[in-house]
Amino acid sequence: MNRFLVFLIIILLSAGCVNKNNTAKRVPLAKAGDMILYLDQVPSMIQEGASKDDSTAFIQNFINRWAKKELVFQKAKDNLSPELKSEIETQLEETRTDLVIYQYQRQMMLERMDTIVTDAEMENYYSANQSSFMLNSNIVKALFIKLSFETPSIGRIRTLARSNDQTDLQQLETLCYQFAEKFDDFNEEWVPLNRILIELNENIENQENFLKRTSFFESNDSTDIYMVSIRDYRLRSTLAPFEYVREDIKRIIWNNRRFEFIQALENGIYNDAIKENNFRIY
Repeated sequence: MNRFLVFLIIILLSAGCVNKNNTAKRVPLAKAGDMILYLDQVPSMIQEGASKDDSTAFIQNFINRWAKKELVFQKAKDNLSPELKSEIETQLEETRTDLVIYQYQRQMMLERMDTIVTDAEMENYYSANQSSFMLNSNIVKALFIKLSFETPSIGRIRTLARSNDQTDLQQLETLCYQFAEKFDDFNEEWVPLNRILIELNENIENQENFLKRTSFFESNDSTDIYMVSIRDYRLRSTLAPFEYVREDIKRIIWNNRRFEFIQALENGIYNDAIKENNFRIY
């Protein structure tokens, strides 16, 4: 084993005990071209209990990767045309500018922007923009159950699944948690009908007629029985229920508020610069 690397492992393992304010001379590990890799640049990723061989391999691989990257970078830097170098500098400066602006905007939003979106705001937005919330798919509130043919009390489960009585539904839940291969309760949540049809492995050609005529549907294959109890539905091209689009509305309001805040921030800085004679056009 390379003695230097063994020595390096010992240094790294004890590095956590060294005072971070220590101003001792940096320890060089490797040199690639005109760049030097120092000990403090090696991430402390040697896990406690790792063998010396594993630690040595990690350090050697890290040094090799660093060297390859640095050597390729230096070769590229030395051989790029002046035009490309200039283009890169422009892109770097634009990226730096965008990043600084983004972080400042983010800081100002955290400090000054109202981030709370109330139910009243969402309901008002929903009422004023109903044409934007038309459904593009059929949605349902439903129960989906998948049972093996060998499941006991299938008849009882079938009866309970058809019921709207809360006590029956609690019994159904207990039985399904015991015996069902899958039990999805969407009684209180709107979901796309296609999400359930995928589980059924059924191709319903006319979903609208299916929903209008069906409150309970059952099918089977060679091993399992599938039951769907549909409690409520909304058809595509009709207005989506508020609760179905609630989170979308919240996101829209927040994004609109964010856009307005950033615009006001930029305009305020711009107007202040004009007043203070920090901006002029020659």
